[in-house]
Amino acid sequence: MDTTNSARSGEAEERIDPPRIVVRNSRDVDVPGMLAIYLHHIRRGVDPGVDGEFEAPDAEDLKRRRRSMNNRKMPHLVAEEAGTVVGYSYAVPFRKRPAYRYTVKHSIYVRSDRLHAGIGRLLMTALIDACAAAGFRQMIGYIDGANVASIKLHEKFGFRQVGYLPAVGYKFGRWTDSIMMQRSLGPGATEPPKA
Repeated sequence: MDTTNSARSGEAEERIDPPRIVVRNSRDVDVPGMLAIYLHHIRRGVDPGVDGEFEAPDAEDLKRRRRSMNNRKMPHLVAEEAGTVVGYSYAVPFRKRPAYRYTVKHSIYVRSDRLHAGIGRLLMTALIDACAAAGFRQMIGYIDGANVASIKLHEKFGFRQVGYLPAVGYKFGRWTDSIMMQRSLGPGATEPPKA
């Protein structure tokens, strides 16, 4: 038994709260942090949103993409911890044709040293809320079949597998499968959208 416990010795116990993670809309100043996260994933391992992309974007390209999404009222979010970007997420149109305008596909990226810390969960919550508030009705994610953690995260948020594409990608010396997962937003398909 530890007799030096500060609570027992009458000393005030010092409590240090962990840094708070804030999810907010992204800004241009966040691009270096987002780019570092993205580059790690496309160069080193399983990633749900890369789809075999090996040519790295530069910061200006990422800024243009982010601004384009913002101009189209598409959510583009970051998770910030103690002033550092530790993850980001966004939604883009599922397809360009007008019939698909109520459906988005999304991506979530978390810094490799902060995986399994609840950041993906926070980003997913905020992204679902933002997409629903914007009037979207369906949300789709494409996930590498080997990315079990991402599949489980999506299942916890009510996504279900609606497609399986075997061996459609080749990266890191292996063929990769793609899992398509989907969930409804708001009233989903139970009523027509408001004009």
